[in-house]
Amino acid sequence: MPYAPAVVERTMKVQEVLMQAISGQLTWLQAEDILGWRPRTLRRWRERYRRRGYDGLWDRRRQQPSPRCAPIAEVARIARLYREQYAGFNAAHFHEIVQRDHGVALGYTFVKRLLQTAGLLPKRRPRGRHRRRREPRPCFGELLHIDGSPHAWLALRPTERQTLIPIIDDATKRVLYAQLVPAESTATVMAALWSVLVTHGLPQALYTDRARWAFYTPKAGQPVATDVLTQVGRALARLGVEHIPAYSPEARGRSERLNRTCQDRLVNELRVAGITTMPAANRYLHERFLATYAARFTHAPADPASAFVPLGRVDLTHLLCHEETRTVAPDNTGRPRGRPAADRQAAGPPHRRGAARARPPPSRRRALCLVWRPLLRPL
Repeated sequence: MPYAPAVVERTMKVQEVLMQAISGQLTWLQAEDILGWRPRTLRRWRERYRRRGYDGLWDRRRQQPSPRCAPIAEVARIARLYREQYAGFNAAHFHEIVQRDHGVALGYTFVKRLLQTAGLLPKRRPRGRHRRRREPRPCFGELLHIDGSPHAWLALRPTERQTLIPIIDDATKRVLYAQLVPAESTATVMAALWSVLVTHGLPQALYTDRARWAFYTPKAGQPVATDVLTQVGRALARLGVEHIPAYSPEARGRSERLNRTCQDRLVNELRVAGITTMPAANRYLHERFLATYAARFTHAPADPASAFVPLGRVDLTHLLCHEETRTVAPDNTGRPRGRPAADRQAAGPPHRRGAARARPPPSRRRALCLVWRPLLRPL
């Protein structure tokens, strides 16, 4: 391995200074200043020059590869993996995948610089913090976020769009629920709440955007109407869960960052796995992705006490449902949404007002069944 031109020039300069100091043209103190050496170093190189001449001034270590140098075959394999299988992954995500699935032992910084040098990743400046982030709630279950994310989640079917319904805990960033559905609606949100309530209990508060299923907004850009409740708002009010509206994307930063992370990571992983259907995507989401996300992003809460309240003997079928007030006809029938339906569970005399509930059963939440519950107040 030949020496670099800068090394050759430096060696010639050392030889010239040593010869001038030996001949008396320079003092040894002046030679130290010119070369930037300490006296001990200068004495050592003077002895090497006396014993071995000009050949002793060369640093033989520069002709040997560093013991920490990465193998060329491993470097080529990493670049080939990114180019052929993982194109589009960010550096951190790619490094985690190749460590887990391909046995790569090189560090993150080396892999990132390798991909940037090869032109496979763009070089970006570190983004500064735009605003001071709100401190998370101290207790697990004190505040939950839910925010649907419509996106082309199946990259192999780019013309189709699905919606991810996630519920994340504010204190730990733990994803308590996640499911890909055709669209965000009252039924899909209630199915998500059902799963969290049965698994963990009642949270103290729920933070959402001002979607139609969440709040009624009389005028665009104005505050929500607190006296007019949606189906979800009515269910949360009866459960005693505070429902907090968000008035900007920055206000719901926890859920927005979760959706951005999923759009960056989950889409690429589903593409690499060759998944083209929503049921298969949900299986991958639950069996692999959420566990990896939890290991990478979640953390312990500031307060180890849980804020979830046990659900107890609450019957969710009479709360997480579609409830409308209708008038029962003399023949004990009603008209939910303009269609007659027999009220076989109605009790008491006719002409009483009843509540029509279209609810998803726990086993099959897509099929809606009507439950009529007459109120005690007559017309």
